[in-house]
Amino acid sequence: MIIRDNYLKKMIDAKDTEFIKIITGVRRSGKSMLLLMFRDYLLNNGTKEKNIIYINFESARYDDIKNYKDLYKYIKEHIAQGKTYLLLDEVQNIESWEKAINSFKVDFDIDIYITGSNAYLLSSELSTLLSGRYIEIKMYPLSFKEYLTFNNYDNTNLNTKFNEYLKYGGLPAITTIKNNDELVLSYLNDIYNSIVKKDIIDRNNIKDTALLENIIKYLSNNIGSPISASKISDYLNSNKIVEKSNHQTIDNYLNMLEKSFIMYKADRTDIKSKSLLKTLGKYYISDTGIRNTILGFRNIDEGHLLENIVYLELLRRGYRVNIGKLNDLEVDFVAENPNQIKYYQVTQTLLNEEVKKREIKSLENIPDNYEKIILTMDQPINKDYNGIKVINIIDWLLDEKTK
Repeated sequence: MIIRDNYLKKMIDAKDTEFIKIITGVRRSGKSMLLLMFRDYLLNNGTKEKNIIYINFESARYDDIKNYKDLYKYIKEHIAQGKTYLLLDEVQNIESWEKAINSFKVDFDIDIYITGSNAYLLSSELSTLLSGRYIEIKMYPLSFKEYLTFNNYDNTNLNTKFNEYLKYGGLPAITTIKNNDELVLSYLNDIYNSIVKKDIIDRNNIKDTALLENIIKYLSNNIGSPISASKISDYLNSNKIVEKSNHQTIDNYLNMLEKSFIMYKADRTDIKSKSLLKTLGKYYISDTGIRNTILGFRNIDEGHLLENIVYLELLRRGYRVNIGKLNDLEVDFVAENPNQIKYYQVTQTLLNEEVKKREIKSLENIPDNYEKIILTMDQPINKDYNGIKVINIIDWLLDEKTK
């Protein structure tokens, strides 16, 4: 088991606090393994096995637990004296599970950790019952640095390994089968179909599955492009891809895709006024391997995938990420955390003079002194243009100091 230190540290830091720890992320991104890593940490640091209750609700072993009453009864029967650590994997499968969680906090000396593969986990009664008393730990597929570790790769031929990462994505299990394209395609198809069916179609009782599939294909093919429900509707209708679509239905489907963690939306913000703009956000996919499966491995658009990789990496590093608008100019990413703001442009190359002027212009017109960075696949000789840093994307991904 390869330890994913960043996530495990967050769980350890939150251990024995009053908060319920909620680990969220797309299916097969590693949430279950993280719980097992944390269980091992507890055992290795003096916690007795009887004081750890681990339940994976995707296992048939727990089929008898169907609702919150069953869950409460099971925990009451198995809880030991002293502090108990409760680890519940995919708890959203249990009806009204949040009522049991609330009761555990009242009735037992217990520290609770739960995982879920969709954001409905947080939009249920839990938010009301536990307002201000839970911490969300957001989990993502492997970063490029983690991908190298999982494959036991060294730092040679990094461009080749990065192209492999772009193609196959970062779901941890991929690293065990990546040498067989047929197995990879089958695995990623299964994950994609599972997300669409379980976390979107079944949960929301969707009837028009063809419309949903076409929206996913449209978003996957337009990573990093301004998107609105009306643009999608116009495209689908004008190309007669579906018989008829309306903006409200598409808006609802977009919201469902976000809640399943297969897609992330980056809103636009006006850099001068710092206000969010309501229209033309951009969508990024949770894993490039899933995107390549949806569109076909021969349709790999490296330019847009680079932007997707940078977006996800900024989220991993704890930033809130928006698209920047400055008059008629656009900045790819405005990354904010409580301590700083950074501006990023992402481009495959700056060797084209027009591209270089365009990317620099967007950043040098920003009227503040926060850090401004261009990320490129070039190996830049001059790494600074009037205070704007130019960094190779692979170097940036591997450099912890760039956080």
